[in-house]
Amino acid sequence: MNAPPRVTVDRARCCGAGQCVLAAPEVFDQSEEDGLVVLLDPNPPEELREAVLKAQAHCPTRTITVR
Repeated sequence: MNAPPRVTVDRARCCGAGQCVLAAPEVFDQSEEDGLVVLLDPNPPEELREAVLKAQAHCPTRTITVR
């Protein structure tokens, strides 16, 4: 059994494209102030792994790291 993913974001790299929110809304949101990524759950459950990896893959600035 895999360990649940651990997610980090680098807000300084974020451009506010919102692809992460579309892929994994349980894990990511966007700030109403600046439109940048907000990490809602740094340790999402295993069943969200594919969605988190999709969010990482679609991020144009490579802001998301999944371990």
